[in-house]
Amino acid sequence: MRDLTTGKEGKVILMFTVPMLIGNVFHQLYNIIDSIIIGRYLGNEALAAVGASFPLIFTLISLIIGITTGTTIIIAQYYGARNITKIQQAIETMYLFIFGGSVLLSIVGNLGSSFIFRLIDLPESVIPQAVEYFNVYAYGFIFFFGFQGTSAILRGLGDSKTPLYFLVIATVMNILLDLLFVIVFKWGISGVAYATIISQAGAFISIIIYLNNFHKTIHFNLLRLRFNREIFVKSLKIGLPTGFQQTFVAVGMLTLYKVVNMFGTTVIAAYAVAMRIDSFASLPAMNFSAALSSFVGQNIGANKPERVRNGLLATLRITTLITLGVTIIAWIFAEQIMFIFTSDQAVVEAGKDYLYIVSAFYILFSAMFVINGVLRGAGDTLIPMFISIFALWVIRIPASWFLSQHFGVKGIWWGIPVAWGIGAVFSYIYYRTGRWKTKSVVKTHAA
Repeated sequence: MRDLTTGKEGKVILMFTVPMLIGNVFHQLYNIIDSIIIGRYLGNEALAAVGASFPLIFTLISLIIGITTGTTIIIAQYYGARNITKIQQAIETMYLFIFGGSVLLSIVGNLGSSFIFRLIDLPESVIPQAVEYFNVYAYGFIFFFGFQGTSAILRGLGDSKTPLYFLVIATVMNILLDLLFVIVFKWGISGVAYATIISQAGAFISIIIYLNNFHKTIHFNLLRLRFNREIFVKSLKIGLPTGFQQTFVAVGMLTLYKVVNMFGTTVIAAYAVAMRIDSFASLPAMNFSAALSSFVGQNIGANKPERVRNGLLATLRITTLITLGVTIIAWIFAEQIMFIFTSDQAVVEAGKDYLYIVSAFYILFSAMFVINGVLRGAGDTLIPMFISIFALWVIRIPASWFLSQHFGVKGIWWGIPVAWGIGAVFSYIYYRTGRWKTKSVVKTHAA
């Protein structure tokens, strides 16, 4: 466990973020390798099918992930206040919630996937593979939530290193199983999903075994878990806005696919690849934001508000430098990056256009995420929810649709940075009001 309430703010946040960032790089790496294997060995329709599945997966898991985020913030604040009893109660409550939720989502997902893919006008030639991939993937939700929940608990306690080790092992396992199931066994698109399930199960089971034997605070025993209603209600108050935000974002992604789908399988495949690259490029902002939330939570719990502002400024400086580097790489090597995934020139050209347009504005995305990290760490998740919903549903989707009618596929891509810019401005304005300082779970004199 790491105390984030002492030391130079920028260095503390950087050292806490690096293991998280490395871990998520590995996580995105096996997602990217999934896409490379699919694109090279199974073709554009399979690539489009997997790409269309991820917004649906994200939609289903967002609410539960949001609530676990609320628990992470509570754990961070209780840890800052050194209340170990409340920490243990929060951990047990979260495990019971995510296990029940994962089973429910697996059932709902399998029953409704075909209907949803048709609702967003996914081409009929792509739907069978999309349904096949998604339905298999959904069987592993319990392992996905289990590992992500455990990682969230450890982040709240200031430990970002332990999840990294198990995620690296899971990534290597996933890559090897992808190659085995797709190239050797010829299992097709379902083989990719089975590889993911097995690797996630291995990561969750192994990290629980490790924690039970070596961790001072976390001891997992399914038969002894107890549900704390008071803590769960607090988690809902903090986590539901984030969960709803992510759910609306995910549904928005599905809706945006309806616009993308109008341009056919080639553009769908290009968008699927571009989204994978985007996910990779956004990792610094997302991980520094998550680290900053834990940092803010602990420091508010320890009644050190001056460190919160210093932490935000330090994080903005770091992420700006990293983001500029990512943008330069995306501009220079856009075509080469696209060719890694597919040899189809039409897909490459559509993907290049996306990278040239969107990557120029990664810095806006980064600023928005970092500022929201402060708000969430303080327990103020409602306003970031409204800002994200507004930027997506009022700006991004209408702008992408309108611009696509006048400028074709490039118009879809231009709607993305427009929404990021507006979201970043609104987040900064709310941060400046200071109202988020009154939202902490652990009340202090200087809140």
